[in-house]
Amino acid sequence: MSDHGVPGADERLINEDLAPVTGARKTWSSYSVFAMWMSDVHSVGGYTFAASLFLLGLSGWQVLIALIVGIGIVNVLMNWIGKPSQQNGIPFPVMARISLGVMGANFAAVIRGVVGIVWYGVQTYFASKAVATLVLVFFPEAASLHTTSFLRLDMLGWFCFLFMWFFQLLIFQRGMEAIRKFIDFCGPAVYVVMFMLMGWIIWKAGWDSLDLTLSDKVLTGGESFIAMGSAILLVVSYFAALLLNFGDFSRYAKTERDMKVGNFLGLPVNFLLFAIIVVVVTAGSAKVFGHMIMDPIEIVSKIDNKWAVVLGSVTFIIATMGINIVANFVSPAYDIANLFPKHIDFKKGGLITSILAVCVCPWIFVDSPKAITVFVSVFGAVLAPMFGVMMADFYLLKKQVVDVEQLYSMAPNGRYHYDGGWNKVGLGALGISSFIAVGWEMCTQLFKVLPENNFGWVIGAISGAVIYMVMMRGAKRT
Repeated sequence: MSDHGVPGADERLINEDLAPVTGARKTWSSYSVFAMWMSDVHSVGGYTFAASLFLLGLSGWQVLIALIVGIGIVNVLMNWIGKPSQQNGIPFPVMARISLGVMGANFAAVIRGVVGIVWYGVQTYFASKAVATLVLVFFPEAASLHTTSFLRLDMLGWFCFLFMWFFQLLIFQRGMEAIRKFIDFCGPAVYVVMFMLMGWIIWKAGWDSLDLTLSDKVLTGGESFIAMGSAILLVVSYFAALLLNFGDFSRYAKTERDMKVGNFLGLPVNFLLFAIIVVVVTAGSAKVFGHMIMDPIEIVSKIDNKWAVVLGSVTFIIATMGINIVANFVSPAYDIANLFPKHIDFKKGGLITSILAVCVCPWIFVDSPKAITVFVSVFGAVLAPMFGVMMADFYLLKKQVVDVEQLYSMAPNGRYHYDGGWNKVGLGALGISSFIAVGWEMCTQLFKVLPENNFGWVIGAISGAVIYMVMMRGAKRT
């Protein structure tokens, strides 16, 4: 059917991938959702992030309390953002039409897509460095490729980057069902190696040498309270991107219960277990190697066994691919498809995402800490207000009622047509709240005129929700 099961759907707003997922296409069980979160958390970035929370100067039990509270908040927020997509089978860019208009949602899609494309390139580059390590283990003569470079990346780096780029694309181009099967494997595979690594560290260091306090800082009661608050907000901020597009995955969940059970197992339960493993390995590394190592690939590379190095490196390459799928590939693929549904489907959107990720030249990007700080601050500050706007609209203004057919209609009197397809009031509210959030981040991260803190996401989300509700009700729009 040309309308893909949605009567009267406009071809400018729909294709097979953007159409609602119903019936037999809902194939994700609670385990699939759980595995998705394992793929997101079980990465080099997730490892380093979890370990870094123990460097705030808090004791082990204080950090674990902060983790429980923070990941508990994330669990609730993910259930909120996932519910409308699970119930109606719609991806993030289509859901954004509810609050921003059938055309205005393209703005939200572009912002989220840009973030995903940049980090897709960065994660691919990180994985390619592990590939380079493997190449040098078996072919030491490949080190000669370091002498020639193009666009500030040597030939070995280019070879390994393009290998990872092509290998990921082969998997991603097979569609969401293949992606589901792949991430069903990724998370558990990393757990196996992490448990083996933890066992090796304990064997080398001994239980007596492990300490859950990894920082030399000594904090007062007030400082401990502030540090715990920072740890909680850092956990929420870590999941900021998926707090927008989790619907791209929850739309495939068989039931809302499957989504919630998968979220509970994958977030509070999995995140805490993974964090404990990380802390044991990180603390033990200080005893075994004489200094604390927060990069698991570096720890693996120091094991005096070639095949152990291979197993560890391959596993973390797989882990990086897993998080690239969840956080950085699926969303841009849908977002780009949403711009031109008639001509671009999910697979073409994914191909464009991959090509643009190369054009970013991520190896140059990651060499500039200032560039990363500005990028994360600005785009992260825009993502938070968007979450606030969408949640306030769905739960408070629309009272959880969605007219799915109207999400694909360009009729002037359509429910979500607003001002020629754009909800100018909603976009105005998003603009104001984004200005507040970006300003806050700039003042704390870049200009340092405010004390360094992690309140940016919360300020952005709350201001987005409040300003949107005030302006929409002021304009008498529901």
